[in-house]
Amino acid sequence: MKKQLTIALVAHDRRKADMVEWAVYNAELLSRQRLFCTGTTGGLIQKAFEKKGIAGNITRMHSGPLGGDAEIAAMVVQKQIDLAVFLIDDLNPQPHEADIQMLLRQCRVHNVPIACNRYSADLMITSTLWDEDTYSPSDPLYVEFKRTE
Repeated sequence: MKKQLTIALVAHDRRKADMVEWAVYNAELLSRQRLFCTGTTGGLIQKAFEKKGIAGNITRMHSGPLGGDAEIAAMVVQKQIDLAVFLIDDLNPQPHEADIQMLLRQCRVHNVPIACNRYSADLMITSTLWDEDTYSPSDPLYVEFKRTE
Protein backbone atom coordinates (compact mmCIF):
# COMPACT_ATOMS: atom_id res chain seq x y z
CA MET A 1 0.00 0.00 0.00
CA LYS A 2 1.54 3.27 -1.12
CA LYS A 3 -0.86 5.70 0.51
CA GLN A 4 -0.89 6.19 4.28
CA LEU A 5 -4.46 5.74 5.47
CA THR A 6 -6.25 7.10 8.49
CA ILE A 7 -8.16 4.16 9.92
CA ALA A 8 -10.68 4.13 12.77
CA LEU A 9 -10.74 0.98 14.91
CA VAL A 10 -13.69 0.40 17.24
CA ALA A 11 -14.76 -2.78 19.02
CA HIS A 12 -17.37 -3.57 21.59
CA ASP A 13 -16.21 -5.31 24.78
CA ARG A 14 -17.05 -8.82 23.59
CA ARG A 15 -15.31 -8.16 20.26
CA LYS A 16 -12.12 -6.56 21.60
CA ALA A 17 -10.16 -9.83 21.64
CA ASP A 18 -11.17 -10.35 17.99
CA MET A 19 -10.06 -6.79 17.12
CA VAL A 20 -6.70 -7.20 18.85
CA GLU A 21 -6.09 -10.53 17.10
CA TRP A 22 -7.02 -8.94 13.74
CA ALA A 23 -4.78 -5.93 14.38
CA VAL A 24 -1.81 -8.12 15.32
CA TYR A 25 -2.40 -10.31 12.25
CA ASN A 26 -2.33 -7.13 10.11
CA ALA A 27 0.28 -5.34 12.23
CA GLU A 28 2.84 -4.91 9.46
CA LEU A 29 0.33 -3.05 7.32
CA LEU A 30 -1.42 -1.22 10.19
CA SER A 31 1.87 0.00 11.69
CA ARG A 32 2.35 2.18 8.59
CA GLN A 33 -1.11 3.81 8.91
CA ARG A 34 -2.57 6.43 11.25
CA LEU A 35 -4.93 4.65 13.65
CA PHE A 36 -7.68 6.35 15.65
CA CYS A 37 -9.27 4.06 18.19
CA THR A 38 -11.82 4.32 20.92
CA GLY A 39 -10.09 4.35 24.32
CA THR A 40 -9.98 0.79 25.59
CA THR A 41 -9.64 -0.75 22.13
CA GLY A 42 -6.72 1.55 21.35
CA GLY A 43 -5.01 0.69 24.62
CA LEU A 44 -5.33 -3.04 23.99
CA ILE A 45 -3.99 -2.74 20.44
CA GLN A 46 -1.13 -0.53 21.62
CA LYS A 47 -0.13 -3.08 24.30
CA ALA A 48 -0.34 -5.95 21.81
CA PHE A 49 1.85 -4.05 19.33
CA GLU A 50 4.41 -3.19 22.03
CA LYS A 51 4.51 -6.82 23.15
CA LYS A 52 5.37 -7.81 19.56
CA GLY A 53 7.91 -4.96 19.23
CA ILE A 54 5.76 -3.12 16.67
CA ALA A 55 5.65 0.66 16.59
CA GLY A 56 2.25 2.02 15.73
CA ASN A 57 0.77 5.46 15.20
CA ILE A 58 -2.24 5.09 17.51
CA THR A 59 -4.38 7.93 18.79
CA ARG A 60 -6.83 6.99 21.51
CA MET A 61 -10.15 8.77 21.71
CA HIS A 62 -12.61 8.48 24.60
CA SER A 63 -14.20 5.14 25.36
CA GLY A 64 -17.25 4.47 23.13
CA PRO A 65 -19.89 4.99 25.83
CA LEU A 66 -18.10 8.20 26.89
CA GLY A 67 -18.21 9.74 23.42
CA GLY A 68 -15.47 7.95 21.46
CA ASP A 69 -17.91 6.74 18.80
CA ALA A 70 -19.16 10.32 18.40
CA GLU A 71 -15.59 11.66 18.16
CA ILE A 72 -14.81 9.24 15.36
CA ALA A 73 -18.13 10.06 13.64
CA ALA A 74 -17.12 13.74 13.70
CA MET A 75 -13.82 12.83 12.04
CA VAL A 76 -15.77 10.96 9.34
CA VAL A 77 -17.90 14.07 8.70
CA GLN A 78 -14.73 16.18 8.45
CA LYS A 79 -13.28 13.74 5.86
CA GLN A 80 -10.46 12.73 8.23
CA ILE A 81 -11.10 8.96 8.14
CA ASP A 82 -10.35 6.80 5.09
CA LEU A 83 -11.60 3.49 6.48
CA ALA A 84 -13.40 2.34 9.61
CA VAL A 85 -13.38 -1.10 11.18
CA PHE A 86 -16.12 -1.51 13.78
CA LEU A 87 -16.47 -4.95 15.32
CA ILE A 88 -19.96 -4.78 16.79
CA ASP A 89 -21.39 -7.09 19.44
CA ASP A 90 -24.68 -7.93 17.75
CA LEU A 91 -25.62 -10.45 20.45
CA ASN A 92 -25.92 -8.04 23.38
CA PRO A 93 -27.61 -4.65 23.84
CA GLN A 94 -25.37 -1.60 24.02
CA PRO A 95 -26.17 1.37 26.29
CA HIS A 96 -24.89 3.84 23.68
CA GLU A 97 -26.78 2.41 20.69
CA ALA A 98 -27.60 5.89 19.38
CA ASP A 99 -23.88 6.73 19.08
CA ILE A 100 -23.21 3.43 17.33
CA GLN A 101 -25.95 4.08 14.79
CA MET A 102 -24.70 7.64 14.30
CA LEU A 103 -21.18 6.40 13.45
CA LEU A 104 -22.51 3.79 11.03
CA ARG A 105 -24.83 6.36 9.42
CA GLN A 106 -22.09 8.98 9.00
CA CYS A 107 -19.84 6.42 7.31
CA ARG A 108 -22.66 5.59 4.88
CA VAL A 109 -23.64 9.23 4.25
CA HIS A 110 -20.03 10.37 3.73
CA ASN A 111 -19.04 7.33 1.67
CA VAL A 112 -16.42 6.03 4.10
CA PRO A 113 -15.94 2.27 3.84
CA ILE A 114 -16.81 0.55 7.11
CA ALA A 115 -16.10 -3.08 7.87
CA CYS A 116 -18.15 -4.75 10.58
CA ASN A 117 -16.41 -8.13 10.53
CA ARG A 118 -12.87 -9.39 10.01
CA TYR A 119 -13.49 -10.73 6.53
CA SER A 120 -14.75 -7.41 5.18
CA ALA A 121 -11.95 -5.61 7.05
CA ASP A 122 -9.35 -7.83 5.35
CA LEU A 123 -10.93 -7.25 1.95
CA MET A 124 -11.04 -3.48 2.41
CA ILE A 125 -7.59 -3.01 3.89
CA THR A 126 -5.93 -5.02 1.13
CA SER A 127 -7.83 -3.41 -1.74
CA THR A 128 -5.61 -2.27 -4.60
CA LEU A 129 -7.83 0.81 -4.97
CA TRP A 130 -5.85 2.43 -2.13
CA ASP A 131 -2.82 2.40 -4.47
CA GLU A 132 -4.57 4.00 -7.42
CA ASP A 133 -3.92 7.71 -7.79
CA THR A 134 -6.63 7.88 -10.42
CA TYR A 135 -9.39 6.29 -8.33
CA SER A 136 -11.71 8.67 -6.57
CA PRO A 137 -14.99 7.34 -5.20
CA SER A 138 -18.00 9.25 -6.40
CA ASP A 139 -20.19 11.03 -3.91
CA PRO A 140 -23.42 9.25 -3.02
CA LEU A 141 -26.43 10.43 -4.97
CA TYR A 142 -29.48 11.30 -2.91
CA VAL A 143 -32.11 11.95 -5.56
CA GLU A 144 -35.65 10.79 -5.98
CA PHE A 145 -35.94 7.71 -8.12
CA LYS A 146 -38.48 8.08 -10.92
CA ARG A 147 -39.83 5.04 -12.69
CA THR A 148 -39.83 5.14 -16.48
CA GLU A 149 -42.30 2.37 -17.29
